[in-house]
Amino acid sequence: MADYKKPDYWLKKARSEGYPARSVYKLQEIDEKFRLFKPAAKTGERPGLRVLDIGAAPGSWSLYVLRKIASLKNSFLAAADLCALSREFDKGLFDGNNFFFIQGDITTAEVREALLSKGPYSVIISDAAPNTSGNHIADSARSFDLAENVIAYAENALAPGGNLCVKIFQSADSDTLLRRMRALFNTTKSFKPAACRGESVETYFIGLGFKA
Repeated sequence: MADYKKPDYWLKKARSEGYPARSVYKLQEIDEKFRLFKPAAKTGERPGLRVLDIGAAPGSWSLYVLRKIASLKNSFLAAADLCALSREFDKGLFDGNNFFFIQGDITTAEVREALLSKGPYSVIISDAAPNTSGNHIADSARSFDLAENVIAYAENALAPGGNLCVKIFQSADSDTLLRRMRALFNTTKSFKPAACRGESVETYFIGLGFKA
């Protein structure tokens, strides 16, 4: 059994480069492969991006986005999680006017209304995962429910042509979500980044070009 508490190559690399968790390299690879954060072309101006990060703690994905959009005018990141974000590496980025964080359950009306009010979004990303019990069936069911909620946010808050990246624990039911996304996006992919642990059942569903 893998020792998840023992720092591995990816975690050591993350901390040396100013991120609290190894998950940043999953997002980086997805972004580089699928151009997740490419701004939509607009004539006569350099467009910004509005991004929603669901399940943001400890904050690696949010830091990646904030650093990426720093040079893009009118760009903004909203984020949510049950837990607080780590302030170890943000160097004040989480205090900026282009960032909004709410701590709470994304399924509650209060959190949903707060996040939807900041949209519509160019990109929605989610590395959210349930607290695992060791029971694959139960854990996969909870992951499925989380991913369903993220996709519902996309249906309500993505701008036309927007992109989605959501984590899912693979199971017999995973394809149900993939089919749902195929109806919502011009292109849909399943992808497992190299930074995922080899024994992990996690993968990511990517939706490109939201059909608003």
